Amino acid sequence: MPDSQKLIDAYATIIAEIDDVTRPGVVDTPKRAAKAIEFLTRGNSQTLEEVVNNALFPAENREMIVVEDIELYSMCEHHMLPFIGKAHVGYIPNGKVLGLSKVARIVDMFARRLQIQEELTHQIATAIQDVTGAQDVGVVIEAKHLCMMMRGVEKQNSRMKTSAMLGAFRDDPSTRAEFLNLL
Repeated sequence: MPDSQKLIDAYATIIAEIDDVTRPGVVDTPKRAAKAIEFLTRGNSQTLEEVVNNALFPAENREMIVVEDIELYSMCEHHMLPFIGKAHVGYIPNGKVLGLSKVARIVDMFARRLQIQEELTHQIATAIQDVTGAQDVGVVIEAKHLCMMMRGVEKQNSRMKTSAMLGAFRDDPSTRAEFLNLL
């Protein structure tokens, strides 16, 4: 758990370098910013076991399960600016299915960290595989990065897409195609 007072002090120091920290609109900003960053990075204090909370259920089903358009909000580890997008998660059960809301909670747990999209995609796929025992998992994330939109090249309409394919999603072209066509 982060030390809230240290975060408040650090934000006060940063703000004092760029603005008047005693100005009425800014005087409480260090507290608000500290609370916000704690919330935005809360995934660091979560574990996969806590998030899943035993929501695994026996299943005979061996057909692909896809959960798409899971909104995600993360923070670029390079600039500490948000990236915002959607995750699409698919897996082929191997005797167990995961509670539907837990797929979204896994996405959130990894997204709520200082992160890069490429790693986030892989972390979600591996976590789904580890939790369910499914060998076959696919994850696609598409996101807009404010570090690219607000600064640097300032490209407003660019979007990054990443994928992580495990098992048949990687090795079997028809499984990969089925997953991508469902999206």
